[in-house]
Amino acid sequence: MTNNMPHPNRSAGRALRLGAMASIGLVLGACGAVDRLANVGRAPALSAIEDPTAQPGYKPVRMPMPTPEHVSFGPNSLWRQGSRAFFKDQRARQIGDLVTVKVRVTDKAELQNQTSRSRSGKDSMGVPNLLGIEENLPKIMPESIDNNSLISTNSNTSTQGAGSVRRSEQLSTNVAAAVTQLLPNGNLVIEGKQEIRINFEVRELIVAGVVRPEDIDSDNTIDSTKIAQARIAYGGRGQITDVQQPRYGQQVMDILLPF
Repeated sequence: MTNNMPHPNRSAGRALRLGAMASIGLVLGACGAVDRLANVGRAPALSAIEDPTAQPGYKPVRMPMPTPEHVSFGPNSLWRQGSRAFFKDQRARQIGDLVTVKVRVTDKAELQNQTSRSRSGKDSMGVPNLLGIEENLPKIMPESIDNNSLISTNSNTSTQGAGSVRRSEQLSTNVAAAVTQLLPNGNLVIEGKQEIRINFEVRELIVAGVVRPEDIDSDNTIDSTKIAQARIAYGGRGQITDVQQPRYGQQVMDILLPF
């Protein structure tokens, strides 16, 4: 008689693992619930103005630089070699200066992919004559065995895949950014963050990247399409964003469940 009952040690170990997972989920949920309960009836707090270069994880930008040119002045001349303009303007050019970034993002993409693959194989092997050993095969195998077809294999594989992506995004707004670094070739590293609170929802816009001073317009503005290594993030936090997210228990189960 076969015993199909699970081993007690295995059942106990599985129960302990499930209990530990449930405890971790409850602790995380409790911490989040305490924070949310403490803010009941309060609007989301705005972040303090901070120095981007003092934030944890901040790393100065390093880019390939050309050979520095020696600055020289011509005799009896007001023009300096390498100068970009004769008269001084108010465009950003030094660390700490501000520049207005015109964020214009219009992205639309539609992709469709299909993949199909199939393969089949067939193998057979027989031993009609093998030094007389084939005559002794019926003694140890069924009498119906045929020496000419001892082994026969068949295999078939088939794979089909299909995928599609349809995306349409549009963002149009302005944000002021500060120059955080001046590169040796004259390019500027900028970073800006904007927070707007409407009722109980905070909208955040983050812009960062590398710009050329020549691309900054006379009104001290620059289009986001002219920012190299651009990093643009637009999101929010608050009651509406919280409702749109799955509950923490569902997120944990989505990560742990294999099906």
